Amino acid sequence: MEKIDKNEKYNKIMDLIKRRGYLWNSFEIYGGIAGFFDYGPLGAILKNNIVNTWRKHYIINEGFYEIEGPTINPYEVLKASGHVDNFTDPLVQCKECNESFRADHIIEENVDIDTEGKTLDELQALITENDIKCPLCGGEFKEVDTFNLMFKTSIGPSGKRVAFMRPETAQGIFIQFKRINQFFRNKLPFGAVQIGKSYRNEISPRQGVIRLREFSQAEAEFFIHPDKKNYEKFERVKDMVLPLLPSNNQEDETLSAEDKIVKMTLGEAVEKGIVKNKAIAYFISITANFLLDVGIDASKMRFRQHLPNEMAHYASDCWDAELYSDRFGWVECVGVADRTDYDLKSHMATSGEDLSVFVEYEEPKEIETFDIELNFKALGKTFKGDSKIIQKLISEMDYQKIEEMVSGIENNEKGNKYILKAEDGKEFELTSEYLTAKKITKTVNGEKVIPHVIEPSYGVDRITYFVIEHAFNEEEDRTFMKLAPSVAPIKAGVFPLVNKEQMPIIAREIEETLRNSGIIAEYDDSGAIGRRYLRMDEVGTPFCITVDGESLDSGTVTIRERDERTQKRLKIEELGEYINNSLK
Repeated sequence: MEKIDKNEKYNKIMDLIKRRGYLWNSFEIYGGIAGFFDYGPLGAILKNNIVNTWRKHYIINEGFYEIEGPTINPYEVLKASGHVDNFTDPLVQCKECNESFRADHIIEENVDIDTEGKTLDELQALITENDIKCPLCGGEFKEVDTFNLMFKTSIGPSGKRVAFMRPETAQGIFIQFKRINQFFRNKLPFGAVQIGKSYRNEISPRQGVIRLREFSQAEAEFFIHPDKKNYEKFERVKDMVLPLLPSNNQEDETLSAEDKIVKMTLGEAVEKGIVKNKAIAYFISITANFLLDVGIDASKMRFRQHLPNEMAHYASDCWDAELYSDRFGWVECVGVADRTDYDLKSHMATSGEDLSVFVEYEEPKEIETFDIELNFKALGKTFKGDSKIIQKLISEMDYQKIEEMVSGIENNEKGNKYILKAEDGKEFELTSEYLTAKKITKTVNGEKVIPHVIEPSYGVDRITYFVIEHAFNEEEDRTFMKLAPSVAPIKAGVFPLVNKEQMPIIAREIEETLRNSGIIAEYDDSGAIGRRYLRMDEVGTPFCITVDGESLDSGTVTIRERDERTQKRLKIEELGEYINNSLK
């Protein structure tokens, strides 16, 4: 890529977006707090346009439906999901000034090494070997430790009901799975999305919009039969060519950075086992199409597979859509993960609710099974209240487990005991006194399955920043943002060539007509026409409409396109249709 002064360009971008109302530091009059940003008038529209484009891809094109849940989650939810135990970052604290930093970031700022997937011991060794000190005071660091990133709070005045600000939007979908499944009439596969705020108490955010403590996520959960990940829609995208960075290549030290990235079709990637299944490959393709749709530079996009030692606790395969920044390098903006059945199983175990789906067979099947008859009197006498737990555990057993139990009970006289184990570690010793079992053949119409989940998770704020950075352009006589017309905040600038005769009146009428048709237009009569063009170019407005002397006679105006600065004349009544067609 072209060499550039990364700090100079970044500073120019930040100056533009703050000056022109895209992004501002939060709490600015009180000195600001790292990890928080406000969206200004144009930034809020840009972000919403990006989110609505995302909705187009998932809700309109894919038939997903959107839900909205609370941003505060009780302890039980995030304990079951694994976030209480696993949602951590490596922390180092200075012995002298007590300032805290992310250990992996401190190392990467001082040593040319990738810390992805390093253990705490490995990070500690790198700090010691390279004599890395506190960047603020030069003091030594304490031992590397872990820090849970969730904001802790409580529900109610007593403070006893522990809760957290949600670290992701996904859990709201999983805990409402029964309702969502009913909505989709119990027919796999189906998808649900949630878009909203998530919160992570970052240790030391120093990368502007790239690392926030409060941020917007757009997450989709695609529920699919575990044996049907050869997703039929994949045939539509199998020939799509993408730049992939497989985990094997990342670990191959004989390859250069460029050679580690391979361009291949998704069909070839699945065939070679690089991408684990067609379902996850399909959603990688949707991710790529969405990013290109909102204006991401294709040459600055790649998909990196997670290394085995960095894979999330719930994932069997995961690919990050990484975007390139002149300032920050490659940055993860989307994660596409196969979460298997981890979340639903975890919430089943914790809540006691059945989150399985009954899947009908194409034709009824005859299967061997057992007719179990429980002796409730004997169970109640021995196990008392636990007899209901035993009944539930037996009802959830598959054929193999029941066969093991029956075999154990039948051999009880020979000294073998069958021990039934509950999730909480309790054990129950069962004998023929408590149940009888008879092997039978019966006809069944279907089976219960716990769906697997393919999850594309989007960081909306990061994507918004990259849309701006990739759109930023400089020419000899202007700075302009080459925003995709569909996401540009202002679609058209409307100018009277001069402030006399009927030109301002006609320009105002055009602005009002465009706004009434859903097109955000902005009237500007200040300064020379060239300066007005440059102001609109700078904020990424794709079209400028000028009312001139000829407009008064012919009812036509000049429409100028931002990128090539070409101009043509159109009838005033044709403007709305022309702009709308261009936006599509």
